[in-house]
Amino acid sequence: MQLLKKRILQDGKCFEGGILKVDSFINHQMDPQLMKAIGVEFVRRFAGTKVNKIMTIEASGIAPAIMTGYLLNLPVVFAKKKSPKTIENALSTTVHSFTKDRDYEVVISSDFLTPDDKILFVDDFLAYGNAALGIIDLVKQAGAELVGMGFIIEKEFQNGRKRIEEQGIRVESLAIIEDLSHCQIRIKE
Repeated sequence: MQLLKKRILQDGKCFEGGILKVDSFINHQMDPQLMKAIGVEFVRRFAGTKVNKIMTIEASGIAPAIMTGYLLNLPVVFAKKKSPKTIENALSTTVHSFTKDRDYEVVISSDFLTPDDKILFVDDFLAYGNAALGIIDLVKQAGAELVGMGFIIEKEFQNGRKRIEEQGIRVESLAIIEDLSHCQIRIKE
């Protein structure tokens, strides 16, 4: 997806430790036209799959998930990083955040993730795959089917894709970062 790659190179910022900051257009301030293009690309890549619900994890995955759900005319559900007192029939798992270096209890109500669901998971980043593995656990707990996982940006050098594909799950990433060494962004062509 050339538009996305161009924006990453133009507006993305690199920090030591393999951190890519894209908060000016994806996960703090958002570019709605770019989000629409991202949604269109996820729809194209997962065309022909039998999806009936889009899922993400709060907060940065919500915008691309909503856009994808809108374009497919499907409901969108997100796993929460804090368990509200009002949640009923909660499923939970623990996820380690690479960016924040802490563990989160991630929860979702089984009222919104059911055995009838065929899930497409959409998120902003794939790094080590910790959030994705947590989602896989929640989907399994619910007895739902995970049709695939779509990521806006994948940091290939952190091997998250391998961990997910070892579980037999299809992964699609719109931009793959090969390397961030010396704070230089290298995108796979």
